[in-house]
Amino acid sequence: MTLPVIHSNQLGFCYGSTVVLDAVDLTVQRGEFIGIVGPNGGGKSTLLKLMLGLLKPTSGHLTVLGQAPRQVRRQVGYVPQYPGFARDFPITVEDVVLMGRLGIGNIWGRYQPADRHAAQQALVEVEAIELAQRPIGTLSGGQTQRVLLARALVSEPEILLLDEPTANIDQRVEGEIFELLAALNSRLTIVVVSHDIAFISHYVNRVACLNQTLICHRTADINGRMIHTLYGGDVRHIAHRWAS
Repeated sequence: MTLPVIHSNQLGFCYGSTVVLDAVDLTVQRGEFIGIVGPNGGGKSTLLKLMLGLLKPTSGHLTVLGQAPRQVRRQVGYVPQYPGFARDFPITVEDVVLMGRLGIGNIWGRYQPADRHAAQQALVEVEAIELAQRPIGTLSGGQTQRVLLARALVSEPEILLLDEPTANIDQRVEGEIFELLAALNSRLTIVVVSHDIAFISHYVNRVACLNQTLICHRTADINGRMIHTLYGGDVRHIAHRWAS
């Protein structure tokens, strides 16, 4: 039997006396595209930080690629929520993407020709190569997310984790980003946190509903009662038109 790439058993985490995650069981197989949804404060970003090894569980167990998360950080790409930074910070798009190569190869931290080639290839893959020499502060929200995605891809990860990658961009660009993720899923396992359960159900294999505890569903099983239980209220439903 193939080992899962992410596995948690009775995973728990607390900030002081505040319980954020409680008895979370999750198994992600290689090649899956999973969406994590839930209300604000439900523990979605905390779960990603545990997968990245940035936090340690309060209870239970979590493995990534069969090891402790901190041991496999180089094999996991991460795209944060739209970041805040000084718009006049003097750094180009290519320089931002190259940051994803830090610690790979040369121990002295100097970028090699192979690093620059990898950065160029990552920008081509996210359809942003024409932005390479642009200052990062001049980009739109959608362009910035493509650059952050390229930075995650340039380290050649096996798993891609994304935290609300389209929270601050319009619906058209959101669709473009998720179409790109769907294409990347042919070679990467993807876990994405999103606020929009209806939108991501068009792309992901399963939805993990998280509000301290976690329950996974096939996307076809999502219904109004399930959403009401998760969010404590009604959410607008959107019908998807599937290509024949």
